[in-house]
Amino acid sequence: MTFTELARWINPIVRGWLRYYGAFYRSALFAVLRRVNAYLMRWIRKKFKRLRRFKKAHGCWQRITSQHPRLFAHWAWTPTFW
Repeated sequence: MTFTELARWINPIVRGWLRYYGAFYRSALFAVLRRVNAYLMRWIRKKFKRLRRFKKAHGCWQRITSQHPRLFAHWAWTPTFW
């Protein structure tokens, strides 16, 4: 699975959360979005062998979030993974 395929799969679900919970309980939503980012980071580290080390994976994460800030719907709210 590629990033774009993963984004197509996750974005409709997360957009629904952002619309519903973002209107009523926004502070609780940030923890969930950070958890989604943590799962994405874990996926990156497992998929690419060269990114198994944390520093390399973190650099890749920063590069992806800066080059493609709208790839995932929730990155507009919280692009960090913890």
